Amino acid sequence: MDPTTKIADLIEPTLQDLGYELVRVTFTGGENPVLQVMAEKADGTMTIDGCEEVSHAVSAILDVEDPISDAYNLEVSSPGIDRPLTRLKDFEKWAGFEAKVELDEAVNGQRRYRGKLLGVEDENILVLDSAGEKWELPFSDLRKAKLVLTDELIAASQSSNKS
Repeated sequence: MDPTTKIADLIEPTLQDLGYELVRVTFTGGENPVLQVMAEKADGTMTIDGCEEVSHAVSAILDVEDPISDAYNLEVSSPGIDRPLTRLKDFEKWAGFEAKVELDEAVNGQRRYRGKLLGVEDENILVLDSAGEKWELPFSDLRKAKLVLTDELIAASQSSNKS
């Protein structure tokens, strides 16, 4: 099992109990290894106090379970404006916005896509590219995806922060 999957499985129940949703866990090795945990409230918000609360809870779990034997830094953050899209519901929620999607397996000889998200249908991510072609990309083959920072995304983010 991938260590980040194991860590996600360890911490997700506690985060849910605290009212947070786990967005992504990544681990980068090297000279200064970093374990990054991205989380948010169900409404998509995350405060500095929230990051601190998640950090304390995750630290306590990882101190007991010790899934990473070497020293590392724990970084807790919100997904941000140009957020990664990691859950099927993210592609529904952010329909209408531009995204980059990369797959493990090619669809029609292509693994990387960029276009407007059109939502989800039958476990497939729907993307409309700049040429006007609609793609159905299997969520099960998703390697990574993220929103593209556009004027529309910034405007939507600013208007949602005012409510």
